[in-house]
Amino acid sequence: MKKNFQLHAEGKNADRVLEAVKHEIRKYFKRERNRAVPAGADFWDFDCKVGQTEDTAEVVRVGAVIEALDAAAKSGAASVYVEILSKHGVRVLKAPADLPGEGHEETFGEQ
Repeated sequence: MKKNFQLHAEGKNADRVLEAVKHEIRKYFKRERNRAVPAGADFWDFDCKVGQTEDTAEVVRVGAVIEALDAAAKSGAASVYVEILSKHGVRVLKAPADLPGEGHEETFGEQ
């Protein structure tokens, strides 16, 4: 999704317009996550950018997209550019020695 959202619409409350934009973005994430994952992948991951224009958009993590929209609305921007590109991700398991509580035995003093 590469889209420029208008944050101000004539005759509409700005807060409701912002909520509609957030709803559309959440709906997109849900729709993409429900797609079948390709062979060799474990989940869908996303590359996200948010900014006032395509040129000034900054990379943000998935959980910070909504926060970036709120920040843009508070700054008084008339529109905001959102780019969300889906990609497949593979889980990386930690080695057992890296996990807390693993790899060492606790012994209690014998009495």
